[in-house]
Amino acid sequence: MRLGFVGLGNMGRPMARRLIGAGHDVVVFDVNPRALDALVAEGAATANSLEELATQVEIACISLPTPDIVEQALLGAGGLGAGKVRIIVDFSTTGPSVAQRVAAQLTERGVKLIDAPVSGGTTGAEAGTLAIMLSGDEAACREVRPALDAVGKNHFYLGAKPGAAHLMKLINNTIMATTTMASFEGLVLGAKAGLDAQTMLDVIKVSSGQSFAISNKIQQCVVDRSFPHRFATALLDKDVRLCLSEGERLGVTMPVSQQARQFIAFGLSQGYADLDFGHLIKILEGWAGAQFGTEKQQEQTI
Repeated sequence: MRLGFVGLGNMGRPMARRLIGAGHDVVVFDVNPRALDALVAEGAATANSLEELATQVEIACISLPTPDIVEQALLGAGGLGAGKVRIIVDFSTTGPSVAQRVAAQLTERGVKLIDAPVSGGTTGAEAGTLAIMLSGDEAACREVRPALDAVGKNHFYLGAKPGAAHLMKLINNTIMATTTMASFEGLVLGAKAGLDAQTMLDVIKVSSGQSFAISNKIQQCVVDRSFPHRFATALLDKDVRLCLSEGERLGVTMPVSQQARQFIAFGLSQGYADLDFGHLIKILEGWAGAQFGTEKQQEQTI
């Protein structure tokens, strides 16, 4: 397939690379010209603007950080909702309200919007094992299936209603956020009491407290104090805020998620916005006067 790809950040870059590796003809664009270099070296063509990209492809994919940027990129002057583009695949976490508004205006222009938020983080994007939640025109979803197969392993169609997939993504990320913050609390408590960090994880992984937070986030990123950058705290905050907003709109009370969001927001005020959200455990450690895990020692080579 010939595809456009807009947004080459932590998620977009490996996803575009997967498309190129699968043999698709990919034209890329990012507001940061340096982000294009690695993709060009792997065979991508480049566009100098959204407007230029929209004249070169009929199917465009986007992976952008916030709903307002998505809306501007799709509906703004010189955006993707013009030119020859007829299908747009939105891999961003846009939120249902914006997705519905954008889809309505794109429909008037003869463009079909596919909601396709993903889960699995940067490691899933690199491996092509992302979970992809889909909503929008079913025929359009089938048409872009070869592209979806290149970046994701599990596909879930949630219906034709615009925004349905984005709501599912927000629910998923909010559950992940609340379980992660609760896990941080419990593990810092154990550290304060002198329990071994890895043993705690080993117990929880085979017990009823098991979660993505325990087996993935904390096991891979926190216990060895490596804190690789996978998901910025500000972006997690954005997703939880969007989910709570949908809950309020629909009359659903979410007190536990509200508490998690307040803690994440406190992290923003303490300078964690651009850091991976795993760093938030340090706030609890500071309050407790105890540290969970130890820095992994480099192996000595002879």
